[in-house]
Amino acid sequence: MKIQTWIKEIMSGKERKAVPIMTNPGIELCGKMVKDAVTNGEVQAEAICRLNEKYPSAALTTIMDLTVEAEAFGADIVFPEDEVPSVVCPLVSDKDSIKRLQIPSLSSKRIPEYLEANRLVVKRVTNKPVFAGCIGPFSLAGRLFGLSELMIALYVEPENITLLLKKSTRFLIDYIQAIKQTGVHGVIMAEPAAGLISNEDCLLYSTNYIHQITEAVQDENFIIILHNCGNTGHCTDAMVRSGAAGLHFGNKIDMTDALSNCPENLLVMGNLDPVELFKHSSADKVYTKTMDLLEKNNSWKNFVLSTGCDVPPHVPFKNIEAFYQALDDFNSQLT
Repeated sequence: MKIQTWIKEIMSGKERKAVPIMTNPGIELCGKMVKDAVTNGEVQAEAICRLNEKYPSAALTTIMDLTVEAEAFGADIVFPEDEVPSVVCPLVSDKDSIKRLQIPSLSSKRIPEYLEANRLVVKRVTNKPVFAGCIGPFSLAGRLFGLSELMIALYVEPENITLLLKKSTRFLIDYIQAIKQTGVHGVIMAEPAAGLISNEDCLLYSTNYIHQITEAVQDENFIIILHNCGNTGHCTDAMVRSGAAGLHFGNKIDMTDALSNCPENLLVMGNLDPVELFKHSSADKVYTKTMDLLEKNNSWKNFVLSTGCDVPPHVPFKNIEAFYQALDDFNSQLT
């Protein structure tokens, strides 16, 4: 599978494709818990492949775990049995602690397990793209410094945050290069914290560093898809200017507005609510909302149907089936 061929098929094809960010249902199909998948690459790979056997996603994604990189730096992580992990407390707090912060090796903590998950999935699935996951530089800085503290520091000690962002970016380039070597076709980079700041600050503290990453790793065989579920429309410009080949939007934004503000040569993905819709609504409502989103954005050839973020644990399978049924019914109307 050549990623540029896949992109051309998306852009030129008559039918709409779907790439939901969805690993947790696969974990449940395996009879495992979230903790099993985020600590064991074989379990995560099996979950992704099991999901692939059940549902017709146009590409596969690994679980969206925004603690892997922070843990590699030395942050303490808590691992609930059936929820995504979380960072316990900030790792750095001032200029001296940031200066002492060492850029991790690629053998640190769970990094090898995630690389192994990527390798195993690519080995088993050869007919569609596989997208790994990683955190974005600004969101990683927020995990290391504390998000509330980071927001204050941007204005009172920006030089310290710049140093932290440089270290975050250096590690992410190394990590994504290693991800690239596993044979996957790209990464979905989660940068939700950047949605909490203005477009001007997003350009300065997020886009600037993401662009360095895309310049270092993106090529004809490997792409970056930038995810920012914090963006309500105010920093779409900053996302576009990141250099990423694809943009993934959360459910807080109007998808039609997002598409109208993005170049037509970029993949634009989104944006059904993974919690309120997929987990807490009825199958009928999932079907209706999915169909509405498809019909409203039918004219955009670069639109890829997706969830607004990672689907949480314990989503009813009938809701997932309703999502794909709506996609099938919509496409059948086009023929």
